[in-house]
Amino acid sequence: MDLRDYLRILRRNWMLVVALASIGLLCGAAASVLVKATYTAQTQLFVSIQGSGSVSELQQGNTFSQARVQSYVKTVGSPAVLQPAIDSLGLGETAAQLAERVTASTDLNTVLIEISVTDDSPVQAAAVAQAVANSLIRVVDNLEKPKMESPSPVSLSIIKPATAPSAPSAPNTRLNLILGLLVGLGAGVAAATLRTTLDTRIRGEADLRRLTSAPLLGGISFDQDAKKQPLLTQAGHQSPRAESFRQLRTNLQFANVSGEAKAILITSSLPGEGKSTTATNLAIALAQAGNSVCLVDADLRRPMVHEYLGLERNAGLTTALIGSANVTDLLQPWGDDNLYVLTSGQIPPNPSELLGSREMEHLILGLENTFDTVVIDAPPLLPVTDAAVLSQYVSGTVLVVGSHQLRSQDLEKSLKSLELVDAKVLGIVLNRLPSKGPDAYAYSYYSQDPGNVEFDPSQTHSRPNAIDAGAPRAELERILFDSDADEPRLFRAGRFKP
Repeated sequence: MDLRDYLRILRRNWMLVVALASIGLLCGAAASVLVKATYTAQTQLFVSIQGSGSVSELQQGNTFSQARVQSYVKTVGSPAVLQPAIDSLGLGETAAQLAERVTASTDLNTVLIEISVTDDSPVQAAAVAQAVANSLIRVVDNLEKPKMESPSPVSLSIIKPATAPSAPSAPNTRLNLILGLLVGLGAGVAAATLRTTLDTRIRGEADLRRLTSAPLLGGISFDQDAKKQPLLTQAGHQSPRAESFRQLRTNLQFANVSGEAKAILITSSLPGEGKSTTATNLAIALAQAGNSVCLVDADLRRPMVHEYLGLERNAGLTTALIGSANVTDLLQPWGDDNLYVLTSGQIPPNPSELLGSREMEHLILGLENTFDTVVIDAPPLLPVTDAAVLSQYVSGTVLVVGSHQLRSQDLEKSLKSLELVDAKVLGIVLNRLPSKGPDAYAYSYYSQDPGNVEFDPSQTHSRPNAIDAGAPRAELERILFDSDADEPRLFRAGRFKP
């Protein structure tokens, strides 16, 4: 992954990162409040060599004291130094216990010894530090004293007496807050990365590109009102949702620049990804562009087109396939544009066999020769085989992918099933994309009409159910009357009444 991938991960999971960072900050604050305050008192000693004061003796004494001072630092933690301090103050602890609260240090090339003592009481810390320093002076004097009664050549002097500190040395609230924040941020980034790695859902174009090189025809942003008002005509003319379907229409025309794909199959991997609304709105958008369009509801298991458009469902595709009525009598005009709808008809017990029949193939061919574009709403690919069967009869397939719903393994299975039947995939439509964030795919720059257009149900039957004279019926009948005698019965001329 490059830097952009990591930034995308952070943008997708920013709430998780912020939450864990806040938890880390709270933990740092809690530690500062709950930990008992301790105070540190310090005293400083100077090590010198007693001599005549000549330059050579001073130089030798300085070298000697620097060499010995490290030994004196180690001596501070010994019982020989600490026990007299305990006795003088009457402390109720052993030398080993006191040694845990006493530290001694010295800087390189210096003769200064610094003794630090921590305690719950600032006064007690200063008293212990002073007592330890006095004890060290006596111990060093005894250790360095010659066997003869001459004085010790080493002298330790306190140059900085211990004083009671005014503020506790621990806990360090600022340090705890900073550490808590950094630990929380680190945990948040790690959790976001792990979550993204384990999450196989398709969230945007970046996830799609890792699985397939199929063209992305468009992205439909999530609209919470789409469930109640799913149609393109129910949204504002310049709304992002309406512009999304117009962009899809344009991209589809470029993907089919040769014009060979007149029958377009719209399907998805699983139910609930929005294929039916995509097919319906795509057909409306194509009709608004001046094309003659036929929308076929070939989802014979869960048909939805008739509900969206307010049309009669009982007589439709299955009625034509079994030869009970003429196709031209079953096409229902919708709206003010040249859009005709063939609803599903009665749900049959054998949808796969019916959709894979010779009658279905010839029906699609007849509609292709009559209309500029035929949009077919097919069942999802993975639960049933209907869409894979139908894809062999059309010249182009569009796969709808529900963002945040479909997983990568399911998309791979769908593409593989289309590949097995040599289906031509025109492209992919990402549906239910977020309107903001790293995976947004919205059209809002030119949106000036935030309101929705009221939908008039009376418009769903603004034309008679039979196709008007001079409309595609004449062309459809010409094709069907000129068909060969061995074509299925639904295309025989005798089935059509002038």
